[in-house]
Amino acid sequence: MREPVLVIMAAGMGSRFGSLKQITPVDDEGHKLIDFSLYDARRAGFGKVVFIIKKAIDADFRQAVGSRMEREFDVRYIYQELDRLPPGFSIPQGRAKPWGTAHAVACAAPAIDGPFAVLNADDYYGPNALKSIYQFLKQERGPGEHAMVGYLLRNTVTEHGAVSRGICRTEDGFLRDITERTRIEKRGADAAYTEDGAAWHDLPGETVVSMNLWGFQREILPQFTDRFSAFLRENLARDPLKCEYYLPAVANAQLKEGLGTVQVIPTGDVWHGVTYPEDLQDVRSAMARLKEQGVYPQRLWK
Repeated sequence: MREPVLVIMAAGMGSRFGSLKQITPVDDEGHKLIDFSLYDARRAGFGKVVFIIKKAIDADFRQAVGSRMEREFDVRYIYQELDRLPPGFSIPQGRAKPWGTAHAVACAAPAIDGPFAVLNADDYYGPNALKSIYQFLKQERGPGEHAMVGYLLRNTVTEHGAVSRGICRTEDGFLRDITERTRIEKRGADAAYTEDGAAWHDLPGETVVSMNLWGFQREILPQFTDRFSAFLRENLARDPLKCEYYLPAVANAQLKEGLGTVQVIPTGDVWHGVTYPEDLQDVRSAMARLKEQGVYPQRLWK
């Protein structure tokens, strides 16, 4: 039996929001965004969850999320720490930022025993997205057959500032490459990005983007570990305090080297997230509307 594993990345610092976004309530019942993702995952069919956290938030995270989820899922905890480095490398002086999403998956590798989905703890993905990725992973597939849920850019931006998104180039329903744009701002129904803060480039609202909801076969895991050394050699000297090993970089390398495919699963679900403090009220209003529409009960967990 193929039992897909849900891997949730919850070790981010939340610097722009200014607190632990992972455990900030978004409704009157005290639910966090992660509660909605877990609820959607449970009814989609997921039974195993790996939480990637930092030791510094261990107690708070277990009290706010983990202890409740242990009644619903087979739960494991993995720590993403700065000292989880390949031999020959050391933490740059002054570095506080985690090494990134691909590093998070590499840290979680020992706890993953089947095909797995990966998502961010502080993003809301929607029930259709979780259902689609579970169904993809549950089917018998080759070791190089992976998937990504593709969102429309206009459904993933905030009114309150810039966001980072993976801009996807697709062909015949498959990913051809993905480019991380770290400063995208809303422009009506569309958006624009900048690399230098001066020149802006338009992005249509129907552009397909990644929100880090991926489905992988377990055989890809060594790639996350093996490519980290090359990343460090290339980037440490250039940007020792902030360079990040992004998950899409591993997917891109797989595609470029012909080691696998990534099917893009389209979704009309709307992303919600708290990138900035001003986003919190928008998210609370969105969750209230979803409850009124019957997408969720008032209380997610008994």
